[in-house]
Amino acid sequence: MDQILWILWLVIGVALIIAEVFTLGFVLLWFGVGAIAAALVGMMGGGFFLQSLVFAIVSVALTAMSRTIFANLFATGGGYTQKMGIEALPGKVGTVQSESSGALNEGAVKVFGSVWTAFPVDGYTKLLEGQKVEVVEVKGSAVYVRPVSDALPGWRQEG
Repeated sequence: MDQILWILWLVIGVALIIAEVFTLGFVLLWFGVGAIAAALVGMMGGGFFLQSLVFAIVSVALTAMSRTIFANLFATGGGYTQKMGIEALPGKVGTVQSESSGALNEGAVKVFGSVWTAFPVDGYTKLLEGQKVEVVEVKGSAVYVRPVSDALPGWRQEG
């Protein structure tokens, strides 16, 4: 029985690797590799106990190493994260929907399809309807904006 046990390990290893294609866990691959390693030990004449030991050690070691590598590779701490919702507004350009009025120069600006109460960031600049403005910051349900210049930078202007 020990002489053909390696064939069983090989069949199990190939089956586990094929099964990995249909799963999301990325675990069966390592157990398949462990089974193939056990098949190699069996082919070289190792007994059932040694084959089982090699299977267990290789499978557990590869699983543990892959989890550590993937945890470090896909860790988001301190790295780039996608900003969403209100956090994504600063730096975006919107269009003034209604001119500013009142002591605080309150107006309405449309950014990403939503209309926001807007105030000029410097406090005194008038917002004109149709004007392009950049969102500087968001405070509560209001945005603070500054006008965006349509002029090209000096080195790009034609003479």
